[in-house]
Amino acid sequence: MTPFTIFGRPGCGYCVQAKQVLGNKGIAYRYVDIHAEGISPEALAETVGRPVRTVPQIFHGKNYVGGYHELNQYLKTMEAA
Repeated sequence: MTPFTIFGRPGCGYCVQAKQVLGNKGIAYRYVDIHAEGISPEALAETVGRPVRTVPQIFHGKNYVGGYHELNQYLKTMEAA
């Protein structure tokens, strides 16, 4: 399965929850701490393709999923397929 990438920051509850949801389902993911990696909001916006104000920002492979709530919807769609 194509791994997920979660762009997040320390102290972000939704980032923690996104990691837990994927981990509990046994789905591979990579967590990128935007502060530790020195990723600015502007650079993250370029990656996402639109202005970014919050984290997590989640991708499935190269496909942009969205934030935590969008991840849950995306996973439901995947399970139904």
